[in-house]
Amino acid sequence: MFIAEITGNIASTGGLIAAAIAVGAIGTKAAEAVGRNPGASGKILVQSILGMALAEGLGLLALFLAK
Repeated sequence: MFIAEITGNIASTGGLIAAAIAVGAIGTKAAEAVGRNPGASGKILVQSILGMALAEGLGLLALFLAK
């Protein structure tokens, strides 16, 4: 019973760390893209927000389903 609890916590932690890294990578690439083409900042913003929301959603799924 104790091992299963630890394993679930490790799995959920891994999923949340991966989601945090993904959100950081998306933000970094969005900032680079706006730096290269400032005229497309509106389209880049929309796409980056969607990508971040999907990454966070997967992190929450990992948190709740691994327990």
